Amino acid sequence: MKLINTKGLSKTFKGGAEAVRGVDITVAAGEIVGFLGPNGAGKTTTMRMLTTLLPPTSGTATVAGHDLLADPAGVRRRIGYVSQGGGVNLAAPQAGELLLQAMLYGLSREEAGGRVAEVLDRLELTGMEHLPGGALSGGQRRRFDLAFGLLHRPPLLFLDEPTTGLDPQSRSHLWDHIRALRADHGMTVFLTTHYLDEADALCDRLLIIDGGRIVAEGSPAELKAGGRTLDDVFLDITGRSLREEVPA
Repeated sequence: MKLINTKGLSKTFKGGAEAVRGVDITVAAGEIVGFLGPNGAGKTTTMRMLTTLLPPTSGTATVAGHDLLADPAGVRRRIGYVSQGGGVNLAAPQAGELLLQAMLYGLSREEAGGRVAEVLDRLELTGMEHLPGGALSGGQRRRFDLAFGLLHRPPLLFLDEPTTGLDPQSRSHLWDHIRALRADHGMTVFLTTHYLDEADALCDRLLIIDGGRIVAEGSPAELKAGGRTLDDVFLDITGRSLREEVPA
């Protein structure tokens, strides 16, 4: 089953700037797929279109079983989305924020409480839910961001730069949680990242975008064939090193 299937997906902004130029993307159920590209390549615009935050100019797409143009509400009900900026309230205890989010998905208060307890346990956050976001470490905040995206049990999860700014131990810990979502619950994950080690270690398949077009795809092993590194691949294709664009 295809959880993402796009044909000729494009976005042209006012003034004629073509950010995305006819991308075809296929992601099968259960895959962890990395979406990589230099700054300005079109990956953020593509991610925003797939998550219904930005309407495409042309092309077609089915996301989580729903037509992106004809049924964006259906898409939103079936996906989780964790933005790069995160959504943790720094001033409020997370328990109430999670409960409210679950109830906004239509769950009763009792059902919402059970769902909150479920995601807290899954992400090893039990006992931290009564803390305000400002009292949490960067890694803990990122796991709470993930918790908000999982409350409605989506089959497809979008992660935008999920480990930016985290220390190596926190990054590795978050990778383990992402792998467990697929291993234990069959979840499909589509993520953007600037970290080549993350793409290599975490993803089954990589899509590389540059100039608004998909310019390469394959498993990390396939792309590194011949003894190349992923950075070699990027340099050959785009003329730029992705390592130079890792966020601080």
